Amino acid sequence: MIIRNINLETVCGITSKLPENDKPEIAFAGKSNVGKSSLINALMNRKSYARISATPGKTQTINFYNINEEMYLVDLPGYGYAKVSEKEKIQWGKLIEKYLHTSKQLRAVFLLIDIRHEPSANDKMMYQWIVDQGYNPIIIATKLDKIKRSQVQKHVKMIKEGLQLVPGTTVIPFSSETKQGRDEIWDLVEREFLNDEETLQETEN
Repeated sequence: MIIRNINLETVCGITSKLPENDKPEIAFAGKSNVGKSSLINALMNRKSYARISATPGKTQTINFYNINEEMYLVDLPGYGYAKVSEKEKIQWGKLIEKYLHTSKQLRAVFLLIDIRHEPSANDKMMYQWIVDQGYNPIIIATKLDKIKRSQVQKHVKMIKEGLQLVPGTTVIPFSSETKQGRDEIWDLVEREFLNDEETLQETEN
């Protein structure tokens, strides 16, 4: 994907009305300190377009990034941050659920998991929740540069077993430092989720 222009087009909070977009949406979920903003910045080929905060749990909105007037990258609120009140956690959960239920353009959900650790209880719950909403999430194993290359397959296996992934689920190791995995993610998005849209439009026309 050659990034020609980016626009943070819509920011939705708890009380906001979700946009009725007419372009494919690709959503990203993950716990608060898993590196979601860093991933989105890498995909957009920008250093700091998606805000990276030193304080986990700052992303309290759903952010829609319009890419090339062709599609949206959708940044979902981070989950699992201990210092956030239960009330806020419930509100964020309802916001994400509302989006997953009502978006007519959502094509895929990517779930970010820290490759260094076994999936947390929150990770397992989010994975199962996304599956229950009818999506088969693609797993992005972040912070790849924090482990030795010889340990990668062992840790990928740990994630697969920890989440009890649906057979055939794609797991893409990713590093925000080296950008390893970026091209693989874009190739998958373009091949699996954008080409179908173009074919559909051509058929309708």
